[in-house]
Amino acid sequence: MNWTTSKDLQRQVQQLWDRGRLLASLLEEEPYFPRRLPLKKPSSRELSERFDAVRDWIVQIQKVRHLRVEMKTVQHRVLGENRIPDSIWLDDLDSAVSLLGKKQELRRFSDLLEITRWQQPVLLEWIRKHPVKALDLAGQWPKLLDVVDWIRDNPRPGIYIREVDIAGIDSKFIESHRGTLMALLDRVLPGDCIDEQARGASQFALRYGFRQKPLRVRFRVLDSAIQLLPGKDRDITLTRRDFQQLGRHPAIQDSVSRIFITENEINFLSFPACARSLVLFGAGYGFEALADAGWLKNCRGYYWGDIDTHGFAILNQLRETLPETRSLLMDEATLLAHRHAWGVEDRPRHDDLKRLTDTENRLYRALCDNDFGVNLRLEQEKIGFNHLRQALRQLRQ
Repeated sequence: MNWTTSKDLQRQVQQLWDRGRLLASLLEEEPYFPRRLPLKKPSSRELSERFDAVRDWIVQIQKVRHLRVEMKTVQHRVLGENRIPDSIWLDDLDSAVSLLGKKQELRRFSDLLEITRWQQPVLLEWIRKHPVKALDLAGQWPKLLDVVDWIRDNPRPGIYIREVDIAGIDSKFIESHRGTLMALLDRVLPGDCIDEQARGASQFALRYGFRQKPLRVRFRVLDSAIQLLPGKDRDITLTRRDFQQLGRHPAIQDSVSRIFITENEINFLSFPACARSLVLFGAGYGFEALADAGWLKNCRGYYWGDIDTHGFAILNQLRETLPETRSLLMDEATLLAHRHAWGVEDRPRHDDLKRLTDTENRLYRALCDNDFGVNLRLEQEKIGFNHLRQALRQLRQ
């Protein structure tokens, strides 16, 4: 039988809770209660053919607590007059939370509403749309409101988040709740206090005018004749701004003509000496730190990445910043010479990469189509070092 059971009724009320409809009723303009619950009843035929089962079902339904059962009198040609449940009603929120055992949760939510009405009433609409999430945040809600208040009173502060001084709140709290704070701040702050171009939790600081940890560029000088700093390692890290100004250094202006970019740190550290050259540690997607360094465009650039779909995607992205960059050891000959070192790429890409050369694109498409093997990749650190030396010798010719 498919008649509604007492457990079905409780499940229906639970679903209303899980979807936030019950909590949101405290903020709805239109009355949400009383609310009729779906009820599947025995048919007239079932009433006669399964009378005992129907009688047990009626008793079960009538025993359900906190729901109002409306009965209906039916006339049956064999059984005569009988009264069966006709509709089930959830009359109010108290009945719902009593049925579900959620009185403590309702108290927390009510307290959350009270503090919000007093401190930031504009956020009540966000709570109405996200009541379950708000309840999950109930323990942190007063602190979240304090952060919202502080940023409202100190718009675009121009300091690091670590410098925000709110009693009982540290920067880790703000960092760990960036997504929620963005949703709240966007409702509280005027438009001129928000950088709409900065989106996503990772750009929280930029969106609301905090100082950001500066982007950094790590590079090595490959020519011992170029002296930027004392020492032999010549492994240097500069902020984006300082790297931008590096082109004004006489040693760079007069001596550097080639830039190599590699993704693997060991390859970066062991890259062979090369006249008039630097090697940059790429470290994956994202080349914002290079975007303002106009002096790089006066150098011949080479990118050495993995031979896999992501390696070519990174090369494609790099060319948005440095269009003339050439690839190094990212060709079919290198791939086939290292069959013993082939591996598997976990999540290959299949994008249409517009900035690859025809030769690069053919290899990229072959990797996408699994022409050499399923999800094949050759990591750059598995390429024989003599191949690198030979490639560099050919560049000098």
